Amino acid sequence: MSAPSSEAQPTDVVLIGAGIMSATLASMLTTLDPSLNLTVLERQGQPGTESSDPWNNAGTGHSGYCELNYMPDPGNGAKAADIARQFHLSRGWWAHLARRGHLTPGGFIHTTAHMDLVFGDTDADYLAARHATLSSDPLFEGLEHSEDPATIAAWAPLTMAGRAPGERVAATRHPFGTDVDFGALTRSMLAMLPAGSLHTGTKVTKVTRLPDGAWLVTARDLASGATHQWRAKHVFAGAGGMALRLLQATGIDEVKGYGVLPVGAAFLRCTDPEVVAKHRAKVYGQAEIGAPPMSVPHLDARVVDGEGALMFGPYATFSTKLLKAGSWGDFFSTLRWGNLKTVASAAIHNVPLIRYLVSELLKPRSKKLAALRRYYPEAKDAQWELIPAGQRAQLVAPGRNVAGELRQGTELVTSADGSVSGLLGASPGASTAVPIMLELLETCFPERWSAGWRDTLAEAIPGLATPLPWSSALVNDVASSTAQALGLEG
Repeated sequence: MSAPSSEAQPTDVVLIGAGIMSATLASMLTTLDPSLNLTVLERQGQPGTESSDPWNNAGTGHSGYCELNYMPDPGNGAKAADIARQFHLSRGWWAHLARRGHLTPGGFIHTTAHMDLVFGDTDADYLAARHATLSSDPLFEGLEHSEDPATIAAWAPLTMAGRAPGERVAATRHPFGTDVDFGALTRSMLAMLPAGSLHTGTKVTKVTRLPDGAWLVTARDLASGATHQWRAKHVFAGAGGMALRLLQATGIDEVKGYGVLPVGAAFLRCTDPEVVAKHRAKVYGQAEIGAPPMSVPHLDARVVDGEGALMFGPYATFSTKLLKAGSWGDFFSTLRWGNLKTVASAAIHNVPLIRYLVSELLKPRSKKLAALRRYYPEAKDAQWELIPAGQRAQLVAPGRNVAGELRQGTELVTSADGSVSGLLGASPGASTAVPIMLELLETCFPERWSAGWRDTLAEAIPGLATPLPWSSALVNDVASSTAQALGLEG
């Protein structure tokens, strides 16, 4: 433990990283108790520049409509339904903030159809079975299915124009999916905080426990080199891939044994107005065998800063950086005696993933374009540029039957006393930020949660108090009320 510095600034909560997760938590805390003193520390020059930046992700409002990796068994829609419910809760919180004037409808979210497009008998049969399963759940009311080329062409013209006849093609479509600019959303929520709460260009260098149980957070101003300290009751590590290293720095037992595997991505992007105008959907397909979930191919309509664009990918990349603006030594800095066996075991048991990453790194542009043309047959090389996307940290955790295993999704880690929390893992991440932060509030602030926070949030977020399955009436009420507040169709 460290002795407190006489110059340490007192604060209630320090949030490390100014991405969508910290912004969501900050928006909730400042709404629930405006008297709380919140301090957000961000190493970059502005918020939302890493995974939350619109060009570092596909902007899909993950609602289970089109993500086939959530439903490998077409007869079991439980995971897809859970994701759908979580996204409705996220929309509910955003709608609440919009009604209070903190978010501008149309400033970060747009109605964009969510589709699946698959080829061949095996995948077409799978998609038909998946649609049959989801059609019985009110959360997926309105999900359409077709194997008629003309119908699919009407839904997404680029995907069928120039396609060779004879191949079996199948698609599903939900007209009321969404495209989300999580960077714009992040900055809007952080703007709710009082002046002086957000510190950019500030790198956290140390997190230590004080004798009285509080935390001393030490950071360096990257412009001036000056060192600053904050004394906090609670610390949240929402720094993307760097969250593990920050949690390790606290010394809490709950993070021991955890590791990460950095996985990057790149997208092909098109901004030609004529091409962009012909595609108003997010079209997802099946991932290659051995590919991580974040590598499911998709052709996406995007709206960023009011301008339309198309993105296709992602193409997996690999580096030892844990942030796009990080350093090559990031991954190695997370290795400890306590997690070496975990990481090594996960690598050994995921050889297909490693082989896939290597093959993606070696793939020339011609093969990247061939993958695009599977979904957009008439794509022209000159209209597409390859852009780097965000860096992700796939979670590695101790397994039941093996020393270490890769875990999909995100995992909230909290200390036994609730004074430290952090988020590990990747995808669906931003779309489920609200449910994740609700779990954090209940776990880390149990007395305040039961004394009023839970009721306040249940009033703000329709459906929060209702577990699955949701009735058709509830789904319609939640969808229509949030659509109206956010300026969405449906």
